[in-house]
Amino acid sequence: MATRSIADPAALKRRGRINPGDAVLYGVTLAAALSALVLLVLLAREMLADAWPAMKEFGLGFLTSRTWNPAEDVYGAATFIFGTALTSFAALLLAAPLSIAIALFLTELAPPYIRGPIGALVEMLAAVPSVVLGLWGILVMGPWIVDHVGPFLHRTLGWTPFFKTEPVTGPSILSAILILTIMMIPIISSICRELFLSVPRELKEGALALGATRWEVVKGVIFPYAKAGIAAAMILGLGRAVGEAIAVTQVIGNNEAITWNLFEPGDTLASRIASLYQGATTSMQVSSLVYLGVILLAFSLLVNIAAQVVVHRVARRHGGHA
Repeated sequence: MATRSIADPAALKRRGRINPGDAVLYGVTLAAALSALVLLVLLAREMLADAWPAMKEFGLGFLTSRTWNPAEDVYGAATFIFGTALTSFAALLLAAPLSIAIALFLTELAPPYIRGPIGALVEMLAAVPSVVLGLWGILVMGPWIVDHVGPFLHRTLGWTPFFKTEPVTGPSILSAILILTIMMIPIISSICRELFLSVPRELKEGALALGATRWEVVKGVIFPYAKAGIAAAMILGLGRAVGEAIAVTQVIGNNEAITWNLFEPGDTLASRIASLYQGATTSMQVSSLVYLGVILLAFSLLVNIAAQVVVHRVARRHGGHA
């Protein structure tokens, strides 16, 4: 409370200690803090205005309709919502354990002389442009899936709906999932690494002194301490995957059917907007694409709000510091 009263401009003014520099600093920082909210409101307002014709025409049925027919100017988002959910959550299932393993290796197991280089290389993945990852997916990963990974998955897991057909050359949902996995790993692993480093050394050393193995320390001390933060990291990684457009557009194809087969082409909300917006021929098609953007924006906001809730809960649990 004392810190808050000292920093409060009203309290400073009452005590006669406020000066023009403090007032300018307070005004600039307040404006900067409010600018993000203003930009978000303006963005949402503009998108809702542009999407309103489609929202008025199709209503909430737009969310459940599979139709995308420019010839008749009838549109629906169900296929793309399904594709977004399938690719994002499948990528999260792959990226989460890999990211946690990377973070554990760098914080608990790796020798000091290789922690820095490996950590830097992992974080450099976040700096690779999406279009470059997409090109790599087309030229390298796609053929690799068709020649090696696909046949193996079909032989071993062909009884599931995910790999029931032989892979063929071309875009696929599996390629999009793997690209999103690569894009999520730097985000989740870097956050998990900071979380594991924040675990009090006394807790780990105490467990080791009592005879716990390294794995028992990880399972009984590190994970319980950081589990809420790990959940927030995964949610933020999911938000990154949901909004990716360019790389996914390059490798997923343009299939307007709902399918569980990961060897077939698919489509997502972001990919559909990126691939069709410039070539939209009617005002209703443009409005429908913006309607897809509204759905994507709402989903992204919900994901980020969920992450913030988790972060604040873990902050309160560990002493109330954000």
